[in-house]
Amino acid sequence: MSDTIFIKGLLIHARHGLLEHEAEVGQRFVIDLELCIDLAESSRTDKLADTVSYSDVVASAIAAFKGRNYYLLERAAGAVAEAILSAFERISTVKVTVHKPHAPIPAIFDDVGVIITRSRS
Repeated sequence: MSDTIFIKGLLIHARHGLLEHEAEVGQRFVIDLELCIDLAESSRTDKLADTVSYSDVVASAIAAFKGRNYYLLERAAGAVAEAILSAFERISTVKVTVHKPHAPIPAIFDDVGVIITRSRS
């Protein structure tokens, strides 16, 4: 299947990281989602019931990402992927990219983050 729903540039303030100030103050993260889903039916019927609500997917992603403070971006991204696959059975695979533009790295950089892809077993 080659159908994809994407959501890019979701801005979320959260308190993830290993350093104390990251947990206290938090920072901005940017999330991109790619959802593999069969859109054949919804492309014919024009009915929301035959696809997934983008709004519901975003709400699920935000709740999972902000649900607790994680030390690692890897775990935060994993929580988002797990939540989406759990809540939306039509989605077969989810790709989650988490950008941490203000990561405490002693260097000048454009972007840093993780990309994980999870599929149903």
